[in-house]
Amino acid sequence: MIRRRLAAAGALAAAVALVLSGCANQGGGEQQGGGPAAGAPSQPTNAVLPAGNGQGRCAPGTSIGYAGTIAGQNAALGIAIVNAAQLAVDQHNAANPNCQVTLVRADTGGTPDTAVGPTTGLINNPAVLGIVGLPFSGESRAMGPALNAAGLVNITPSATNPGLTQNGWTNFFRGLGNDAVQGPAVAGYIQNRLNAQNVCVIKDDSDYGIGLAGTVTQALGPRASCQIDVKTNQREFSAIIGQVQQANPQAIFYAGYYQEAAPLIQQLRDAGVQTTFIGPDGVKDEQYVVNAAGSADGSLLSCPCVPQEGFTDFSNAYRQAFGVAPQTYSAESYDVTTILLQGIDQGAADRAALLNFVRGYSGQGLTKQFQWSPTGELTSTPVWMYRVQGNQIVTDTQIG
Repeated sequence: MIRRRLAAAGALAAAVALVLSGCANQGGGEQQGGGPAAGAPSQPTNAVLPAGNGQGRCAPGTSIGYAGTIAGQNAALGIAIVNAAQLAVDQHNAANPNCQVTLVRADTGGTPDTAVGPTTGLINNPAVLGIVGLPFSGESRAMGPALNAAGLVNITPSATNPGLTQNGWTNFFRGLGNDAVQGPAVAGYIQNRLNAQNVCVIKDDSDYGIGLAGTVTQALGPRASCQIDVKTNQREFSAIIGQVQQANPQAIFYAGYYQEAAPLIQQLRDAGVQTTFIGPDGVKDEQYVVNAAGSADGSLLSCPCVPQEGFTDFSNAYRQAFGVAPQTYSAESYDVTTILLQGIDQGAADRAALLNFVRGYSGQGLTKQFQWSPTGELTSTPVWMYRVQGNQIVTDTQIG
């Protein structure tokens, strides 16, 4: 499912931040149902940070890679991830003069087809010992076999399709909960908090949208009485709106990305459909709020990501470096980049050694305790609900 160091993109992000008064993803206000918004967690006192102990040593040219969208589809999600990875590398290098790590960026464009060339470039670069990414499930599925064959450790901070850890890959690790965790949590919220008995589930045609819609639909059971498909890059939704109006649901869940969700919610509201709209992590980006031009207010947004406003040092450093607040999956990216850097600092000098380090890793990050099952799934997988309040995305409550 997300701009500095890229001059034009940085300017755009800064402009968006000004529109939102720099408050995206900040907590506060009243949650759905009238109670106070849940307090975001503070930084754990034992969180492992990029600087480590400052004693890291590594060979000149040692690198890790970012593979993911920077200027392609839903680029804001990818920029939030690569910025945080760069921040972790910069903080590490400032504290470890004898281990200067380079972050090599590969812009995949965010789709399975466009990911092949850039990701292959990282695979063929012997200096790259591990990868942060790929952000989206479709490109992760497409490039998984090649990354696995190369023995290149791949930690995604955002790809959530459950099937990614069921392919027999030994190099793939997920830095968050998958859709088999998020889907039931969302369904529980819809049933227990919204008391919705009739729900329309709308999904796009991405691996992410299809997988998440499936888990939500299964968990809702007969309550998911309306199921509708949209296409990637679709911008006109009159037929979908007609189906929604006919179904007259008490809630709408959209499984997809903000690129399509923004015009969808705008056209729904313009047509007089005021039904509660719930989107997932692929929608939880300030671009959704901006692109919806006021229609996003009141939207609920689920995410297996932890609120970042309590991580004061990280948030301040991110804002100072990039001119905007951290966004969806920034903290998760910072955590998984830190794990790769820790491995390098502790002597992992090649791909096999870094892969083995990650397999056996156990440590506290900002967002959660990191320890993986043999298939690459985490043992700790929090899920939170957020909501759009005016022109801000604010924390609602933890739902899983």
